[in-house]
Formats: sequence, C-alpha cells, structure tokens
Amino acid sequence: MSTPDLGTGGPDGGTVTAPAAPGRLGVALEPSVAARYLADLERWCTRRRTELDTLDAAALGTATPGAATADLTLSMALWKAVSDRYALLAATWGGGRVGPAERERLSTLIWGRLDTSGVDTSEVSGAGAAAGLALSLPEACRLSDSLVAALRVRLGLDLSGAEVTSRLRALRAGLERIRDQVGLEPAGARQQQAAATSARLARRLAELSDKAGRGGDVAGLLGPLEIEAATFERDLIVGAARRQQAALQLAGVRRLLAELETRKAALRQLVARCVDTVEPAPRYAVPDVSALGPVPNTPAALEAYRSRLEQVRRAMALVQDAYGAALADHAELVGRLDALRAKARGTGVAEQPDLSRAHALAAETLARRPCPMRIAAQLVGLYASYLEEARP
Repeated sequence: MSTPDLGTGGPDGGTVTAPAAPGRLGVALEPSVAARYLADLERWCTRRRTELDTLDAAALGTATPGAATADLTLSMALWKAVSDRYALLAATWGGGRVGPAERERLSTLIWGRLDTSGVDTSEVSGAGAAAGLALSLPEACRLSDSLVAALRVRLGLDLSGAEVTSRLRALRAGLERIRDQVGLEPAGARQQQAAATSARLARRLAELSDKAGRGGDVAGLLGPLEIEAATFERDLIVGAARRQQAALQLAGVRRLLAELETRKAALRQLVARCVDTVEPAPRYAVPDVSALGPVPNTPAALEAYRSRLEQVRRAMALVQDAYGAALADHAELVGRLDALRAKARGTGVAEQPDLSRAHALAAETLARRPCPMRIAAQLVGLYASYLEEARP
C-alpha cells in the first residue's frame, strides 16, 4: 500500500496527514507557497472531518463505545479550531489578491496562537483541566494526526498486513517529529526522560523493521507501538503548549506588576496634591505592590499572585476615584465662582459692596491651602444668593 498522503482520506483509504507549514512567524509568505499550502490545508480539513465521522461511527460499533469518547471529542475540537483558522486564512488570501501586509498576516495566522478555548486536554494528560492551550496551527494539526493515528489502531481499523510497510514509514516520520519536539523541552530531568523514551521507541521500531525485513509477522506488535508513540507525541505537544501558556501568563503578570508600580507613584502624587488642596481629604492609603513579594514561578502560585495583583488594582482604582473626586469638587467650586463673577460683571452688579465682599471672601477661602471645603461651598452659595438679589 502506498504511503498515506493528502490524496487519501479517511480510514478506508489511509489516514490523512497535515501539510508542512511554510515560513515562520513575522516573515511574509511567497504567493505560490501560500497558495499551495492553503489548497493542501483545505483538503486536510475536508478529509479529516470525513475521517473523524468514520472513526465516530466505528467507535459506536464497538463493545465499549465510550472508551474513545475523550480522544474523539478532543479531535473534533482540534479540527474545529483548525477549520476556523483556515477560514481566516482563506479570507485573507482573497483568491491571491494579496500584498506584503496580507502575506505577513497569513504567516501570523499560521504560526500565531489558535483560538483553542474549546480544546480541553484534561483527559489527555491527567493533569487537570487545561482549556485554551497556546497551540499554533501546525501544532494543532500534528496533535490531530497523532490522536487519529491512535484511534485508528484502537478501533482496529489499521490491522491489515498489507499496510505494514506504510505504517512503519509513518512511525519513522512520527519519531522524527518526536525528536524535534524533545529538542524543545527545557534542559533538565524532564528533557532527559523524554530523550530516553524517544530512544526506546526508536529501538523498538528498529527491531520491528528488522523483523518485518526478515519476513516476520509484526502486525500485532505495530499497534501498541503506534499508540505509545502517538500518545507520547501528543503529550509533548500539550506540554510545550502549556509551557508557552505559562510563559505568556508570567509575562502578563510582570506587565501588570510594572503597571501597578507606575500607577502607585502617580497615585501618591495625586494623594499629596489632594491633601494639600482640600480639607477634609479622603483617608485611603495607596496600596504597596512590593508587599506582595517577588513574582512566583509555578502556575498555581502565579495564578494566586495575579489574583492579589487584581485586588491591588481595584484598591488603587478606589483611591484614585476618591481623591480625584475631592479635587474635582474643589475645581467645580472654583469654576462656579468664576461663572457667577462673569455673570455679575455682565449684569453690571459685580462691584456692589455686598457682592464684592462675598466674592473676595469666597475666592480667598478657595485659594487657601488646604481649602476648607464646607465653608467654601457655603461662601460660593452666599455669593450666588447675593447675585440673585442684586439689581443693576
């Protein structure tokens, strides 16, 4: 049997595999490369959906139809995310009418983060809910390929002896992807463990290839190896996506921390100006962000730290509103007095003795530091009352 490619689709014709993504983030795609990739991705989306429908029907016909539900649900969610991103790519492509900006936008859509808010990998890794992984389009396609390969073996759709050569070739390609993914693991015990697992899978594949070359029956041994390799690749992709998500979360917390530090300095100036300007002034303390301590580096602690930062932000908003309102009240009294004075001048009564004394007293009180706001408000009201009674 020939190697499965984009020309075959669904369990009846071999599994469909995602096309290789061109270019890299921030680099505009060549029109010819973009056209070929979009055509291949469209075929992949169409045939992957057909394949998933067939796998769903096959799962319902098994003795335990619920055993594959988690992987089928995750596969459908991944397909939906990729299909939605293809729709954006096709709209940007616009039949080939693209300039440099559109070609760079195509690259961003391919290599940027997908909307995977509906992709829940909690059943995959056993590490709890993890919706909204930071997966790029190529990563989502590879994860989908791995899931479907494991489903086909589990549901008994790939047990034909005629497919041994094709399946061995697919396993080699999968192990190459695994080696590349292991290289992305951070240095340390985790990477060493992943490298050891990759080497063990490679040895098993070499043994099966040698046995098949000698004419031995390896059909019964291929399935477990395919499942383990697909599961391992899937976990590597999910782990990389979670690390990227954690890095984005850490960057967001650091940005929020820097923003609050800057806001704290501005708030202290606002408080000092308000206390100097009005009496009585509000009595709120400006929250000290540094009291929260250094930024943690574990996901759970980072989430708790971000929650405390949000509380600090709300407290700062309360402080800003209170002191800003006090200053606004003072400015409103000054503006009201100026408007009344202009009205008095317009009607020719500004220099009447009562009005002059009332204005001078109100203006002097408003200029005092700090200004007694209750008295100032009464004096401005007194000036308004004199103005109502005054006659030209």
